[in-house]
Amino acid sequence: MRATDRRNGIERGARPGGFTLVEVLAALVIVSLGMLGVIEAVSQTANSSARLRDKTIAHWIGMNQVTKMRLESQPPKIATSNDDVEMAGRKWRWSMEVMQTAVESIRRIDVSVALADAPKDSSLATVTGFYGTAVDQPGSAASLWPGGTSGPPGGDPNNPKDPNDPGAPTDPNNPPPNPAGDPPTEPVPPAAPEEPTNTEPGSE
Repeated sequence: MRATDRRNGIERGARPGGFTLVEVLAALVIVSLGMLGVIEAVSQTANSSARLRDKTIAHWIGMNQVTKMRLESQPPKIATSNDDVEMAGRKWRWSMEVMQTAVESIRRIDVSVALADAPKDSSLATVTGFYGTAVDQPGSAASLWPGGTSGPPGGDPNNPKDPNDPGAPTDPNNPPPNPAGDPPTEPVPPAAPEEPTNTEPGSE
């Protein structure tokens, strides 16, 4: 019979239940490494969301500046300009460059936007637009269709168009003039019906 410790009630040589200090420390190290990975993933997701939000707001600011230039009645001057603007509770800095294109009536507008406290050469978004004097002025609802008139091709019977317009409706009683200068042709009357011939025997 094995000797026992009567005072503690535990058999001599038996291991008490529970974890040792080394096992607890190893478990804590493993849990800490896992938590560090989770925290790093959450931090990267938050940073990506914040950057995406900033890029979206910067793009809006650039679009606003391009639209403002295109709504002007006079073409923008070929130059470089910059200014600060506040949006979404933060200050932003935009810089705009207007350049002449190969087409004389069209100018290119490049707008770069960044945070006001960001480095000078940094940029979150760049928007490009064009200003052309060949398009309709702001507030004009007229659009040129093929033929040089306003409205869809073929015209409206209730609103006759220019007779020189190939898409305008024609009047049968008043035909359009012949651009080649040829004399108008007289209408050919319909041919008279032929008389029936008698083919009965003895008619000759």
